[in-house]
Order: sequence, then C-alpha cells, then structure tokens
Amino acid sequence: MAGPRQSSAAPAATSAVDLDGARVLVVEARFYDTLADELLEGALAVLDKAGCRVDVVTVPGALEIPSAIVIGLRAADEAVDPYEAVVALGTVIRGETGHYDIVAGESSRALMDLSVAFALPLGNGILTVENEAQAWARANRAEMDKGGGAAEAALSVLRYKRSLGESST
Repeated sequence: MAGPRQSSAAPAATSAVDLDGARVLVVEARFYDTLADELLEGALAVLDKAGCRVDVVTVPGALEIPSAIVIGLRAADEAVDPYEAVVALGTVIRGETGHYDIVAGESSRALMDLSVAFALPLGNGILTVENEAQAWARANRAEMDKGGGAAEAALSVLRYKRSLGESST
C-alpha cells in the first residue's frame, strides 16, 4: 500500500501554524465500545498535544455521526465559539447482510459532504473493515492508530486553513 508523498516544501508551509486553543469536536460512535475507547484515546492524545480544546459527543453508530456534527456546528456557531475542526470516530464491521455497505458508504459520503459544504477540516476515523481483527489492527495505538491519524488529518487541514487566514467556519 502506498503511503503519503513526502515533500520538504509542503509540510513546512503549515507545520509552524499554532493550533493552541483551537476548538475541536470529536463525535464517536460507540457501537463497539472497546474499539471506540482505543480510537478516542488515539485522537485525544494528538489533540491534547496540539493544545486543542476538545468536546466529545457520543452517538450509537456511524450513521448518527454526520447529524451530530451538524447539530454541534450550529450550536457552537450560535454560541460564538465555533468549532474549527471535527474528528469522526467509529467502526463498521462487515456482517452477513448488505447493511455494512449502506452504513460504510453513507457515513463516509455524509462526512465528505459536510467537510466540503462547511469548509470544515474533518478527520474521518470511521473504520470500515471485514472483521474484528482488522478493526483492532487499525484502532490499536501501538499499531496503526487510526484515531490519532484522523485527528492528525483534521489538524493538518486546519493548519492549512489558518495559514491562509481563513475564519473558523
């Protein structure tokens, strides 16, 4: 599997952008509690290291994540302390029916739609896997740390947005 392209110029342009105090919304699906714990710990470690202020919202499953994000964005906007980035966390494991395809595809599509519509730095940490072993390999902080990776993705885009002098939302 190919990894991200390494460039000496691109990261330097935004890596120095300070994120201390950035308000980040984390929405986690708790359908698989122990996996959710591992994903959340990875994301929170990254966000804490960056000095972000974090609110965590819990929903039952991946399909509820996008609506929870919109509710949070609207409420924060009305409070004049908007979220600058969002991290979505959850796990979808293939079962015996086509439900997996609906949950995996629709949650991902909705997150992409939100990110583009709101110009929102959003890290998608919803694991879509064939079995629990694959989920653990991806969630485990000592292995792939996809929760931390989702937080890093959101912060990377937020750094870029801030480097351009754009407002929060």
